[in-house]
Amino acid sequence: MRDFLKYTLATMTGIMLLVGILVGLTVVSVVGMLATEQTQPKVKDNSVFVLKLSGVLSERAQDNVFGQLAGESAPYLGLDDILAAIRKAKADDRIKGIYIEAGLFAPDSPASAKAIRRQLEDFRKSGKWIAAYADTYTQLSYYICSVADCVMLNPQGMLDWHGLSAQPVFLKDLLEKFGVRMQLAKVGRYKSAPEMFTADGMSDDNRRQVQAYIDGMWDAILSDVSRSRKIGWRELDRYADELVTLAAPQDYVRKRLVDTLVYAVDVKNVIKRRLGLAPGQAVSQLALADMKALPDPQGDGGGEVAVYYACGDVVDTNPGGLSASPCIAADDVCKDLERLAADDGVKAVVLRVNSGGGSAYASEQIWNSVRRLRERKPVVVSMGGMAASGGYYLGCAANYIFAEPMTLTGSIGIFGMFPDVSGLLTDKLGVRFDEVKTNRHSAFGTPARPFTDEEMAYLSSYVDRGYRLFLKRVAAGRRMTEAQADSVAQGRVWLATDALAAKLIDGLGGLDEAVEKAAALARLDEWHTAGYPAPAGWLEQLLAASADRGSLLDGRLRAALGDYYSPFMLLKNVDRLGAIQARVPYQLTIR
Repeated sequence: MRDFLKYTLATMTGIMLLVGILVGLTVVSVVGMLATEQTQPKVKDNSVFVLKLSGVLSERAQDNVFGQLAGESAPYLGLDDILAAIRKAKADDRIKGIYIEAGLFAPDSPASAKAIRRQLEDFRKSGKWIAAYADTYTQLSYYICSVADCVMLNPQGMLDWHGLSAQPVFLKDLLEKFGVRMQLAKVGRYKSAPEMFTADGMSDDNRRQVQAYIDGMWDAILSDVSRSRKIGWRELDRYADELVTLAAPQDYVRKRLVDTLVYAVDVKNVIKRRLGLAPGQAVSQLALADMKALPDPQGDGGGEVAVYYACGDVVDTNPGGLSASPCIAADDVCKDLERLAADDGVKAVVLRVNSGGGSAYASEQIWNSVRRLRERKPVVVSMGGMAASGGYYLGCAANYIFAEPMTLTGSIGIFGMFPDVSGLLTDKLGVRFDEVKTNRHSAFGTPARPFTDEEMAYLSSYVDRGYRLFLKRVAAGRRMTEAQADSVAQGRVWLATDALAAKLIDGLGGLDEAVEKAAALARLDEWHTAGYPAPAGWLEQLLAASADRGSLLDGRLRAALGDYYSPFMLLKNVDRLGAIQARVPYQLTIR
């Protein structure tokens, strides 16, 4: 017994020591990361900003402290960080150029790629140079890098140039195999989101609208690359038809798509020659993290223009957890906008929206908060890759709306979708139901049977009422009659260049233009910006991660499934979707 107690005590002591060591290492790691983040880098003269275009690009990246501690290294880039870094590099005379190292790059939308490219064009106007290199260029990374003075490729590399395609996913037949059928009530001839669950192919109206906006995007890409590379528009289009992706690397040089073929180890010599350095001299480099740590050249003087980021699905309440996708939670956003309205230091607000919509109810609540905010100070909407359906709804009360030229917007429509699982329960599983009720529709919504025709008529009337409210909000915000709003609504998705003609937006431009407009509306001679909501701190992330055991698994699943991650998660969570939705297709893939 004495030996047992001795060994037990020794084991417990060892465990406690191990836990203490692990905790100590964690604290040291966190402190080290924080110290790294807070240390302002020293910028030497003749420096180069090295922009690595590899990984997943989203509107606003969240540093995952827990993932770093656990060894997760999947690169997630924030569009806001990249644009700010390029602006800082332009303003700093010590930084002579930008070197872009392109890899497997997955931007959230062509509009985000356009935003980066436009910022790089502005950088070049300052007289500084840009050089780009890749072993393999994806189509959108090449679109960005084509703005460079010198485009380099590995002698055995590849350049993907194939045009754009949209490939909707349809789950109707899969659901039927399990005895599940979706009952649909919708308004809008172009409202195509429910087709994923109720059809096995695209409707004619949906096909026409998708063809229109991907043609518009491709025309914009061809025009930009043609101007930078001095290649004819039609010639570039023909290269895509010829699947130049599979051409020999020497053909890329002959076709003027790239300037030179060079191995990665020799790129540094090319950069040294641009800097006027001798072969033995070192290149002073600044990474994206270094640029983030540099102060904003605009400073913090003048009035504050708040930039509030609203990205992801529109939902009623944030599900929380690190594994949850970014979302626009009405309860959080409404409180945040109320605080910005009450803050006398905030003189104007830019609402940066990147969303395909979601809950119609949540969109209405946020619309009301934007309306109330506008009564106190100017509100300008800046649309990112997408601001459609509920994403358009929540911002249509703003003073002014900007969109990126390749933003998808509009989709003013609404639908209600209700799963009928009686086939699964009764036919597949052998579950039987009986019924006793006091009123005609007491059993409305039961899984035991589908809706009756009378019940579907009531639902259709309810959904139509929601559509009319949506139209009313748009008409008031855009200074239209409801009939005029209806003529450009019907669930139709518009490319921003067409939405401008339809008067759904006021101008084409990015976040910079939106901030300048907001400052002008607030009559500010000097201003600075501040981003909201504040990113989660390291302690908050660690606490959230401890309660969210699926976060690391979710990250690995996302990396393993790639393009199939979103459809998989949609099937997993289909029962959690709100019945009444204002959103574009659940899985919109443009490649």
